[in-house]
Amino acid sequence: MTPSQPSAAVKLHLLVVDDDRLVLATLSKGLKYAGFAVTEAYSGEQALQLLQDLTPDLAILDISMPGVSGLEVARQLRAETQVPFIFLTAYGDEETVKEATESGAVGYLVKPIDTAQLIPAIKAGLARAADIVELQRNEAHLNQALESSREISIAIGIIMERARLDHDRAFQALRAQARRTRRQVQDLAKSLIAAHETLSQFDA
Repeated sequence: MTPSQPSAAVKLHLLVVDDDRLVLATLSKGLKYAGFAVTEAYSGEQALQLLQDLTPDLAILDISMPGVSGLEVARQLRAETQVPFIFLTAYGDEETVKEATESGAVGYLVKPIDTAQLIPAIKAGLARAADIVELQRNEAHLNQALESSREISIAIGIIMERARLDHDRAFQALRAQARRTRRQVQDLAKSLIAAHETLSQFDA
């Protein structure tokens, strides 16, 4: 079955890696017809070389290849980039599925497969990868907010102790000083904590 060709738009770039050159040519031709930009690699070694100069939106990797396997390419992708990847394999055994899952793949398909089957997996994989990136971004923001909250709380505690103020008045004093000095409250809190730690050395 041949998928219908989408309307012109910004093309998503796919890296397709398979040591079976007939499979590689067939899938690449179908994906190009479907509107994707495709870079082909017939070995893991060639894929790694190409990845030094390009950043595809998604990599489609044959797991079992002589030399550098698809799993090894995936490990490097995960360690050095944020490029998501889908595995193609002739095997659907439990161990292979486990390896693919643990590698961080956003999709897993068992050969034989045609382009019409591959395209939905590509779309699902890209959507899943976007969700993962968003979750990581939200986690980073949360961690930053928690760290900021911790530093501000410590600074408020220092002001309460030094100036004999309650919590609310100490916080207002910190905010007022930040406005006067045109600094972020968190930055001022960090400076206050550092100064307090320096003074504490003399107290010891």
